[in-house]
Amino acid sequence: MDIGAKRAPSGPEAWRITFDATTPVELLNDVHTELLDLYLEDRDSGKDVLFEDATAPYEAYKALLARGWSHSVEINGTQTFRSPDGLGAVQHRYANMGTHKPTWTAWAGSPGDRLWSASFSIGTHASLAAALTASLVSTEPVQRTVKDVPLPSRQQLYLATATQPTAPSSAVPPPAAAARGRTR
Repeated sequence: MDIGAKRAPSGPEAWRITFDATTPVELLNDVHTELLDLYLEDRDSGKDVLFEDATAPYEAYKALLARGWSHSVEINGTQTFRSPDGLGAVQHRYANMGTHKPTWTAWAGSPGDRLWSASFSIGTHASLAAALTASLVSTEPVQRTVKDVPLPSRQQLYLATATQPTAPSSAVPPPAAAARGRTR
């Protein structure tokens, strides 16, 4: 799935986000929610909010650092953040160096066997990358059936029993048993 933005309908793309088919739906939802917020702000303000990013790149990776992701910086102008279990990563290209490589790339899986990936081109709002990274580290439970979880990643899951909402404490007691007598 691709999301792109153009300043003019027939003009070149200003930026693009690409998700592969197996990207978790929660990540897609969170990025789309942020995109809708940007669109509404752009529409209501009369400014080019979708094309002029005032969000600092730090906003996209502070959630990762807060959750214990490791951080390494390379001399080629990239920095990589890895999840504590080593099965997820986010790479940020902070120095353009004239390449057409994505500014942000995120993926999950072992190094040679990615389960999903997402990439954000140069010019994509850092707030959209921040929405993805916040979703990555979210501890909010998600419901999946066994068939929805790829076989290689099933060992990495934390399973929890679904909880039922508790009845309010001011519940009305059931009516008293009916008096004995004839029944129809």
